[in-house]
Amino acid sequence: MPYPEKLLADDEEVVEHLHPHWLTLLPAVLWFLLVCGLTGLAIGYLPTQRTVHQGLLAAVLVLAVLLVLWLTVRPLLRWRSTHYVFTTRRVLIRRGVLSHVGRDIALSRISDVAYEQTLLDRIFSAGTLRIESAGEHGQETLVDLPRANEIQQTLNRLISDDADRRGYRRHLEDDDLDA
Repeated sequence: MPYPEKLLADDEEVVEHLHPHWLTLLPAVLWFLLVCGLTGLAIGYLPTQRTVHQGLLAAVLVLAVLLVLWLTVRPLLRWRSTHYVFTTRRVLIRRGVLSHVGRDIALSRISDVAYEQTLLDRIFSAGTLRIESAGEHGQETLVDLPRANEIQQTLNRLISDDADRRGYRRHLEDDDLDA
């Protein structure tokens, strides 16, 4: 799903729109499989007395649903509602399911971009990107970012292009003042 155009400036274009790496969902999938397996096992060992069986079956199913919601659906919603958007003008970070947190960092305010990759990150082409910017919230860390090393290079190119564009516009404005 593309980023909503209404949130962008007229001459701003989305270059990358990412969610955290799919690897962050692996624990949720494993929990789902474990809960389903244990639920099936528990149902198989329930007593056969009808009244006791129905009550325990309801308890097991309610517990299973609650565990799936907490351990599987919640991380999936968190993953889906986390957006890392890189545009020709800024970096937009949006997080949150019920309460939303957002941060926009203008490319002109970014002073440093660094990435880290563990061995596992390198195997799965993920990593952590650290964006250092001028302002009261100096550093933003994007954990489990897909293709972190490529995104770092893309972001550095966008910063350079933005500086060139702003410098070129200033140069044109200076020329207009001289004329």
